[in-house]
Amino acid sequence: MCAACGVPTHVPTGVPAHVPALDQPLDQPLDQPARFAALRSGPCRMYLGGAALAMMADNIEHVITYWVLWQKFHSPALTGFEVLSHWLPFLLLSPYFGALADRYDCRRLIAGAQVLFMAVSAAWGVLFATGTLTVWNACVLLILHGMAGALWGPAEQLLLEDFVGPADLPSAIRLNSTARSLGILLGPVVGSALLLGLGPVRGILANIAIYLPLTALMARTTFTGHRRDPADGNLTRERIGVLAAARVFREVSRDRVLVAMITLAGLGSFFVGSAMQTSMPALAAGMGARSTGTAYGVLLFANGLGGVLGGLLLEGTGWLKLSVRAALCGTAVYGVTSALFAFSHDFRIAALLLVVGGVANLAALSITQTVVQLRAPRDKRGQVIGLYGVGANGMRIGSGLTVGVFGAVVGLRASLGLSAVALCAGTAIVAIYLVYPKFHKQNVVT
Repeated sequence: MCAACGVPTHVPTGVPAHVPALDQPLDQPLDQPARFAALRSGPCRMYLGGAALAMMADNIEHVITYWVLWQKFHSPALTGFEVLSHWLPFLLLSPYFGALADRYDCRRLIAGAQVLFMAVSAAWGVLFATGTLTVWNACVLLILHGMAGALWGPAEQLLLEDFVGPADLPSAIRLNSTARSLGILLGPVVGSALLLGLGPVRGILANIAIYLPLTALMARTTFTGHRRDPADGNLTRERIGVLAAARVFREVSRDRVLVAMITLAGLGSFFVGSAMQTSMPALAAGMGARSTGTAYGVLLFANGLGGVLGGLLLEGTGWLKLSVRAALCGTAVYGVTSALFAFSHDFRIAALLLVVGGVANLAALSITQTVVQLRAPRDKRGQVIGLYGVGANGMRIGSGLTVGVFGAVVGLRASLGLSAVALCAGTAIVAIYLVYPKFHKQNVVT
């Protein structure tokens, strides 16, 4: 039954024909594209390479700037602000940036984000070289860096669909997540090499060049993010307010599946999110390795490897179908492995749990992202993707409370473990919301 009009046989306007109606059973998957289908598109292949480099540059900047800021100020408060400033723009501005992606050329938005990244890196270099770095200008640059990431996200998703079309979109999203995971995995390695080999000034300035391939691609590609839309070339140029973009919340609430997928992504971010990585130094100290540094290095590598390996395995084997049930299972597995990791005292077992959890998390996020994008109204895809960004990225701020603040009371292991258990409980509630009509005013089951 259509959630918008109540007609049993009607699929809501804007939902592609291959996307199941709202009364489709949970265990019936969407159409599965061929393995590595997105790589058949030349522009998409080039974009994935550029995105991996840009994400690596993003993490290189973190390595260099966080090290310099700690050496200069030794401020735990500034360290906390580093995390807050990175994710707060996703929480506050993602719907607005999604609205921009709906109405404007996505190439320009992505290029603008990359230029902002490069400008911030250049500003860091000047401040490092002149010795004029202060807390206030560091905070400004940290916020601008976070804004560049938030601006990049929605436009990227629309461009991916433009590259490959809706049928191969699951492959494009999964491979893009894999490329980003590869950048996250290599970023600390390359960043450390630049920091040690060139020093912070030349290292951060050299990092600017790593953003250039994706920026150059945006100047050359003919895809705009809207070429497959019927109204191509007639994009609305009306002014968009930040508060006006929030109206999409009300429209999304009509589709139970959209609500569930955005909620799942938000649960994983809020209860675990960035806290897994920030808690690793403390947890590694009690994992029985001869060297805490060795344990920490293994855990960091395993954490990054899970996303890369997961993307390649899922894309290459095709054993995980694109379904709501798979998204629920992936989120639950991520919660269980995170809880077991929190209470593990052997770094080898902990590393294995991180790899398995990384595979499950990538599967869950790529499925929820795909389902949200395919089910979103065609004229508001960017805004709905922005809402998804609020959950998947912006809610990572909450993990600082659920694990960090709570950890000061009960200990990091207990706080991370309890947060992971809460993630599993939240996943169960979402499943109940989807299965039983009494949890929703409309008598429909997806």
